[in-house]
Amino acid sequence: MQISGRIVSKHTDARCIAESLSADNLLSMETKADGNNVVCEIRGEKLRSVIASVDDYLMNLSVAEDICSLGNKNEDQSRITGKSEKTEVN
Repeated sequence: MQISGRIVSKHTDARCIAESLSADNLLSMETKADGNNVVCEIRGEKLRSVIASVDDYLMNLSVAEDICSLGNKNEDQSRITGKSEKTEVN
């Protein structure tokens, strides 16, 4: 049995989030930015594997949102102050 699905989420910086998520794509996944949306196509033959992939993707999406929003806050702050701040993520 072939199982497939699409997750579409809307973001202010979809490109940043899609690029962050693409690094963790499995062979059965494709993530891309489409305007303000991040689109993830997932497919597989075993329901448990697809569910596990969706679960991992959603957790990674949450982290990517946090990281990309930190970058946007730093860019906004540097525009206001004229100074550049770097954020380190460990």
